[in-house]
Amino acid sequence: MRWARSNSTSDGGFTLVEVLVAMLIMAIASLGVAALFAVSIRANQAARFQTSTTTLATQKMEQLRGLTWGFDADGLGLPVSDTTTNLSVYPPDASGGGLNPSPNDALNVNSAGFVDYLDARGTWVGNGATPPASAVYIRRWSIQPLPTNPNNTLILQVLVTTVRREAQVTGETPRKRHADDALIATVKTRKGK
Repeated sequence: MRWARSNSTSDGGFTLVEVLVAMLIMAIASLGVAALFAVSIRANQAARFQTSTTTLATQKMEQLRGLTWGFDADGLGLPVSDTTTNLSVYPPDASGGGLNPSPNDALNVNSAGFVDYLDARGTWVGNGATPPASAVYIRRWSIQPLPTNPNNTLILQVLVTTVRREAQVTGETPRKRHADDALIATVKTRKGK
């Protein structure tokens, strides 16, 4: 009896070339997914910074809006203003300028009494001309009288940026606002009690 030999070479496996092609396709797909993850991580980080800067700006604005700016309680119509609260320290004390006007460039440079620094959790870490090493955020505010009603209306502005971003914009005149900065503004008008 003679055994018949099969001329078929198919034994159900893959050739080395097929395996290498499949690995190449998987590697290219993996690189695309990895790039997508990197973009997603950067976008999430930017969103986190934007949320944090907006929250920190809102907190400072509420402090500014809470300072006394009205008329006397005796009904004489005399203006009453907070001119001593220092919001650049924590907790605020009576060693500052309150709602006195800030320097014109208070939002662009670190001006004494109109800047404070916060860590990554938003905790106050200092004030002054240069941020401490633990600072992640720089918070500046501006108080300017409204030109058409300077005795009764103030323009309040708060800018919060990151120390990292501020290092990149040093020397820009005027300073440009960036996507992860938060800038909010409002007006405060004298009201009777």
